[in-house]
Amino acid sequence: MDLLFDLGAVLIEWDPRRLYRPHFPTEAALERFMAEVVTPAWNHAIDAGKPMAEAVRELQAEHPAFTELIALYQRDWHLTLGGAIQGTVDLLRELKDDGRKVCALSNWSAETFPVARARFEFLGWFDRIVISGEVGLAKPDPALFRLALDRCGLAPATTLFIDDMPANVDAARALGLDAVRFEGPGQLRRELAARGLVSSGTR
Repeated sequence: MDLLFDLGAVLIEWDPRRLYRPHFPTEAALERFMAEVVTPAWNHAIDAGKPMAEAVRELQAEHPAFTELIALYQRDWHLTLGGAIQGTVDLLRELKDDGRKVCALSNWSAETFPVARARFEFLGWFDRIVISGEVGLAKPDPALFRLALDRCGLAPATTLFIDDMPANVDAARALGLDAVRFEGPGQLRRELAARGLVSSGTR
């Protein structure tokens, strides 16, 4: 079986709260900002290929009281990245050592992905990486899955997809892929071991 991994929150810690937390007096104020201004829907448009500068300008016009904070998203985006999720990286290494074909499909801006690529050596282990912002489509759009399968040379019936977002997992299953919602490295190891892809215990 071949594998198709999501990256953010599966192999790499990512959360815009890391960038914005120092700028708010309380967690409640931060959460209101994340829910009402720098929303997942706004970020999704960037992941789907919208230029970040354009997205920032539009959001600033919509929320002029937060002009400076919105500008930070582009200027200091690197601060949204945390570290590697080491348990998942270890699983990736095991799969590669076993000769498995391993690709990645990630919702990520084409403008910011080079920051991650330079920081995380294990991104070089993938046979192919498809980035949403580079192709102008974002999960859970079935067209992106089809494009990724084609570019990676994967067949749905023999591919396991791993993602932290339920909508993306559902979309993959609808196209005939086996799919697992990522909840942590331990849970993922159990899922992979049940399919005979890795050992049940850490090496």
